[in-house]
Amino acid sequence: MPGNKKTINSKILNDIQNKNDNNITNNNIKLNGSKTSDKKEINYLSSMTEVIDKDKKYKEKKLTGEQKINLLRTIIKIRRFEEKTIQLYQIAKIWGYLHPYVGEEAVAAGACAAIDRHDYIVSTHRGHGHSIAKGADLNRMMAELFGKATGYCKGRGGSMHIADTELGMLGANGIVGGGLPISVGAGFSCKMEGKGRVTLCFFSDGATNNGVFHESLNMAAIFKLPVIYVCENNMYAISMSVCESVACKDIAKRAVSYDIPGVIVDGSDPEEVYFAVLKAVLRAREGLGPSLIEAKTYRFGGHHPNDPAEYRDKKEAEYYKTEKDPVKNYKARLIDEKVVTIQAIEDMEKQIMQEVENSVKFAEESPEPSLEKFLEEVSGI
Repeated sequence: MPGNKKTINSKILNDIQNKNDNNITNNNIKLNGSKTSDKKEINYLSSMTEVIDKDKKYKEKKLTGEQKINLLRTIIKIRRFEEKTIQLYQIAKIWGYLHPYVGEEAVAAGACAAIDRHDYIVSTHRGHGHSIAKGADLNRMMAELFGKATGYCKGRGGSMHIADTELGMLGANGIVGGGLPISVGAGFSCKMEGKGRVTLCFFSDGATNNGVFHESLNMAAIFKLPVIYVCENNMYAISMSVCESVACKDIAKRAVSYDIPGVIVDGSDPEEVYFAVLKAVLRAREGLGPSLIEAKTYRFGGHHPNDPAEYRDKKEAEYYKTEKDPVKNYKARLIDEKVVTIQAIEDMEKQIMQEVENSVKFAEESPEPSLEKFLEEVSGI
């Protein structure tokens, strides 16, 4: 089987490398192994107007320079935080499990920029980026990774269980697909409350093969719940290639089963993610129900820092790291658009790195959880 994987992924790589700018302009998908080129299929850009906004109700406003700079700041902050956690994990400052979000930053940044502070998000085991994009405090995040009392969960949750209900962050989850049913409950809450709140649910390609994916989307569709389902298709469920585990070419096509919009976006482009999610959010706020958005993305490293990812073709990984890096590409784009200068980006990088280093200092100096208070949240149950 390992030989078959490399053969399949080599073919994917050839498809990707043979694409050109016209492929995207003409709405053909050839990203991350998707072989769709027929316009009758769910396609790359036009799907947003044809499916979610077929009546052209939601006019797409251009992002302001400030909004674009905020997107850039978010993806850089996620990248630098994750790079630091990997370093700390490798010297045993962080224990337990760690699943870096490096390479996927544009999905969280674009998606969370499209919702409001009072909206909910449901995360995954690879959830640091979601928390940061929702506005989480780096000090409390790092303290949680260190297992300290000042962390978001007082040091009891660690990397895979960061939560902050005041921020609308309903929690990361160590169970693949575990957030999907939570999003249904959150969606019911939003609908019953009647204040226009929505829920944004992140999950992976691997989660779509679980029964709970079907149950959750089916129920959300039946009751027209205001939930936006964002599948972060990074091509691998641990070591299992999506080409070998998903029967259909594109996960977004599964939306047809629930009679809801299903669209595909380039997960390395924060603006494309933003506009796709925004239209789904506007639709949900009007009571029209859920949408399924598949963000084609790629995790640059293995499943965790100790995973050498030998199941992936080296050329495939190199392609994504050099050609589809959301941080590098978005920096270049904003410089080219004269939205930001090189000096401004350098200053932003320094500011973010200082914030990350401060979070490490905060975590190191924070107290360990006391044994006497360790069960205080459950003592009254």
